Amino acid sequence: MRRAAASFTFGVLLSIVAVVAGTAGAAGRVPCLHPPVLAPVIDPFRAPPCPYCAGNRGIEYTTTPGTPIVAAASGTVSFAGTVADVRYVVVEHAEGHRTTYGRLDRIDTSVGRAVVAGEVLGRTTDRFFFGLRSGADYLDPQPHLAVFVARPQLVPLDGTARREGRPPRLHCP
Repeated sequence: MRRAAASFTFGVLLSIVAVVAGTAGAAGRVPCLHPPVLAPVIDPFRAPPCPYCAGNRGIEYTTTPGTPIVAAASGTVSFAGTVADVRYVVVEHAEGHRTTYGRLDRIDTSVGRAVVAGEVLGRTTDRFFFGLRSGADYLDPQPHLAVFVARPQLVPLDGTARREGRPPRLHCP
């Protein structure tokens, strides 16, 4: 009887350790991010060779002024304001990452607000900056952005009107 109880206790402890270890490993992983805007990238991420060296610590898009910018993942707004005459929003995510949205014409959120992926944060100028950080490290956000994939649709061959297709879905890399 004692042997069975000890075996059961060991199994429970082993399960708890596995769950905790799995949770700790997942915390550092960058989640799949919703594209903040659908626009062409005009300046890709370029990691700087030193902390104060030149580079591009995010990606820049060319946009039509007034284009809505959406949250790439759910989180809490930790900054919404102006730095050197440029408007920025920063969202902190549960995984310990931060996304930065810059060169905004208008900010439509506030500090402390919980946001969900796809929620509008602001509006663009003619360019838009999107950055991703993990702690003090700048990461290239592009490999973590989901892409819209068109869904297949049957097309009638008998001359009947074509039905409207389903909207594209997000596919994570």
